[in-house]
Amino acid sequence: MANESKIENLILTAIHPDEYARLLPNLEAVELSLGANLYKSGDIIEYVYFPRTALVSLVTHMKNGEAIEVAVIGKDGMVGIPVLLGDDIAFEEAVVQVAGSAVRMRSTVLKKTVQRRASPLLTLLLLYTRTLMKQVMQTAACNRLHSEKERLARWLLMCRDRMESDDLPLTQDFLSDVLGLPRATITNAATDIQTKRLEALACECYRVVTVSGHTSGLKSNSRSLRSTA
Repeated sequence: MANESKIENLILTAIHPDEYARLLPNLEAVELSLGANLYKSGDIIEYVYFPRTALVSLVTHMKNGEAIEVAVIGKDGMVGIPVLLGDDIAFEEAVVQVAGSAVRMRSTVLKKTVQRRASPLLTLLLLYTRTLMKQVMQTAACNRLHSEKERLARWLLMCRDRMESDDLPLTQDFLSDVLGLPRATITNAATDIQTKRLEALACECYRVVTVSGHTSGLKSNSRSLRSTA
């Protein structure tokens, strides 16, 4: 069972204390190791995950073996959105990109919870799903239209926002994999980025996704609802 005092996930923190107390027996605190697969494409999703300090990439694979990240999920969201939409079968891979803590819940429990009338968790998850869809769409546009340097800066900023830290334990090999770019390209872009501010280098996609995330209301709800406890 998860410890309430250590919950850092914005979705869970935004739930009213009474509702959270009902969920608590079904929440399990777990540590996610670097590179762990939470599920692969075609798997039955047994658990949904609410990251705390961990970061998780949603990755799409091609038949030729190439892969690219389409979204990153941290303490702002939930891994396993297909369950919310009524499908237990994953159509993407969820892989841990930064090791850390999370809270998980069985998919069967989530489905029963959101089926309750006026479920507060359902409302929050639908708001987050909208934000996640915006991130996926903006990532698709970014991969097609913006330079490697802009894409790398945007991705690093998104990770930094979710971890609230400038210390990102990421290798250039990993960045090459998730961004679908050659290692040499990552090296050149990273060298240039080190001499400039990330915000100045990032493309418009970072600001669009950041604004979209703020409109989900999770941060404001987190403060107001928890203050009533």
